Amino acid sequence: MTKPMTPYQLNKRDGMIARILETAREIMRTEGVAALSMQELARRMDMRAPSLYNYFSSKMDLYDALFRLGFTLFGEHIAKTIQDAHSWQEELRLNIEGYMTFALKNPELYQLCFERPVPGFVPSTESLQVSFGMLHQSYERAARLLPMMDTDLTEQQVADLVIAIMHGLTALHIANEPNLPVGEGALGP
Repeated sequence: MTKPMTPYQLNKRDGMIARILETAREIMRTEGVAALSMQELARRMDMRAPSLYNYFSSKMDLYDALFRLGFTLFGEHIAKTIQDAHSWQEELRLNIEGYMTFALKNPELYQLCFERPVPGFVPSTESLQVSFGMLHQSYERAARLLPMMDTDLTEQQVADLVIAIMHGLTALHIANEPNLPVGEGALGP
């Protein structure tokens, strides 16, 4: 029977996991999301690849942790971005800007979370709960804003429409003007 980890061991383990995730993100940013390999990750961390399996059971497990991290950071970013909105129009604009800003600042997480570039990667139930939690928050925001709008759309239709607009504008911006900041160029909000 294994002994429970001490707080020091837990902090050390959490620190190593954070280093692994950050190094994996660096690889994904430079080489592409699907190009992540445990061998390259271990090389950059100056360790042997089998040692990574003490922290992640497989490369897909690592992708899953990155997916969960992506949606967690995205949720925090959107909440902070829209917190001072004074009208539904401003909240809509800030949502679009926040989505696009997140994609430009975190392209590797954006791709993993919103484009699924890794063949065979299926997020775990736990990670899907985080992403569905974000979707549920979108529906709640739409329900709160719907009475202020002059529309016959349902709250789900409004949220889905906003999501489609955010993703579409962001994809077009990244494809056509990736070096321009949000709000500049033909496709900025």
